[in-house]
Amino acid sequence: MPRPYKNLLTGLLIAVWAAAMFAAYGWYEARYLRSFSETPQTALFYGEQLRLPAELAGPGPIRLVHFWDPACPCNVGNQQHLAELIERFGPQGISFYAVQKPGSKGQLPATLSAMQTLPELHGSTQIPASPAVAIWDRTGQLAYFGPYSEGATCTSSNSFIEPILEALSAGRPVNASNTLAVGCFCTWNGN
Repeated sequence: MPRPYKNLLTGLLIAVWAAAMFAAYGWYEARYLRSFSETPQTALFYGEQLRLPAELAGPGPIRLVHFWDPACPCNVGNQQHLAELIERFGPQGISFYAVQKPGSKGQLPATLSAMQTLPELHGSTQIPASPAVAIWDRTGQLAYFGPYSEGATCTSSNSFIEPILEALSAGRPVNASNTLAVGCFCTWNGN
């Protein structure tokens, strides 16, 4: 093959490769980053209305309730983190529960099978967004209500939850039931 055709073929292959990389980046950005930029980014979590069911209320173990919507792409980002929380804090006697958005269809992944499902939680129809978490201390008082973290993703390195669970486990009081956060959220109450 003459040299000019070789150069042309090489140039075409580089152009096709560059176009494929650009298309792959566009697909990734549209699939994974769009969720963060299109969902409400700021949410005020006000937990005063939340009440545990009578059988869980009052003194007892530390209780973590996970609020989730199966259709929300933001849940995928925190499910691995939630599984790590269960693995780390479950043996310490912390109880884990889940409340699914009313009217939604879906189920938690097998990695979260240790969570007990609550059909509803008093006041949960008024929460602003999911994924969210509420934590009650050993006395039955709401210690925390809000997101798992700020930002587009949630890991143990940027989570609010580990320090709260550690403080409560050590007997230190926490009172953070009203929070304002920017992150990957989906509306909960349909507003």
